[in-house]
Amino acid sequence: MRARQLGITLGLGMPGELNAITDVPGVRVGHATLKAQVDGKQVRTGVTLIQPRAGEARHQPCFAGYHVLNGNGDATGLEWISEAGLLTTPMAITNTHSIGVVRDSLIALERERLADPAVYWCMPVVMETYDGLLNDIWGQHVRPEHVRQALDQAESGPVQEGAVGGGTGMICHEFKGGIGTASRRLPTEQGGWTVGVLVQANHGKRQELRVDGYPVGRHLTDIASPFAERGTPGMGSIVVIIATDAPLLPHQCQRLAQRASIGIARTGGGTEDSSGDLFLAFATGNRDLPPADYGRKDLPLSTGLQMVNNDHISPLFSAAAEAVEEAIINAILAGEDMTTQDGVKVPGLAGETLLAALQQCGWSMSR
Repeated sequence: MRARQLGITLGLGMPGELNAITDVPGVRVGHATLKAQVDGKQVRTGVTLIQPRAGEARHQPCFAGYHVLNGNGDATGLEWISEAGLLTTPMAITNTHSIGVVRDSLIALERERLADPAVYWCMPVVMETYDGLLNDIWGQHVRPEHVRQALDQAESGPVQEGAVGGGTGMICHEFKGGIGTASRRLPTEQGGWTVGVLVQANHGKRQELRVDGYPVGRHLTDIASPFAERGTPGMGSIVVIIATDAPLLPHQCQRLAQRASIGIARTGGGTEDSSGDLFLAFATGNRDLPPADYGRKDLPLSTGLQMVNNDHISPLFSAAAEAVEEAIINAILAGEDMTTQDGVKVPGLAGETLLAALQQCGWSMSR
């Protein structure tokens, strides 16, 4: 069950048709999910891949920007985005110890796909969260074939949520977490643009969980925490990818990425030193940016651009905050119980349990 299926509408904005990041035209998502026992150890991990512009970002780059709320995490490819403001590759999310193999695999796949020898560089964006409680993270079980699988399976349409892809072994507010998505579509008078979000949610303390502004976590403390024996409540991270078809410039993308912090705060997260909170936003509204192929002699000296006037950008910020909030709740609701080999249980949060906690707080579906 997703939040809206339970009657929980977060914010005032309207979602897109799928209420997913793939409501932004050209965005595709693919997963490779690993659930196995290897040498007696539990493997619960994977890769989630997001493609802008139907996989043609090298030839049709997007403006992009990123924001770090708390830097206890890692990523590749962000320095060039900071410098040039351009996203030229797919983005992948995985576990902390698999960033390197995913990055290298994406480079190899890009070279395989591009026959032109003049294309001589690739710096993929790869981000991570920690799944070491449920997964043998030291085993580094993600392999190049899993990255290829995620790339091959990337598609538009509905997005799988919960314990899939990079979110397979993740924990959110001491419940099973993982991948979540949501979107908002602005009315025509505000531009008619779409903002779509995908999160890999692996953060937060149970008692701080809020839904629609209500402190539901305080009414869920009787459910056993997976951190009773190992780790610390709140440890982990969250990665947020925000996509929009609005014509934003790089600094505006950075401003949009910052608004992920608001959605996280609304759900009770964003205050842990042990959390890596990294957000990236990209915009497809400018369609004629030059390709990321150095050595080209046929490119014009300048390129015409569009931008959303700052007087009209606030609705996009509100849309991003709402979509992040809803995506996190969708990620938790999609999670199901998962148990480690040594008996540590990470509970899923059932829809009826959440509704009961909301009603204890005074929430009403008819409000």
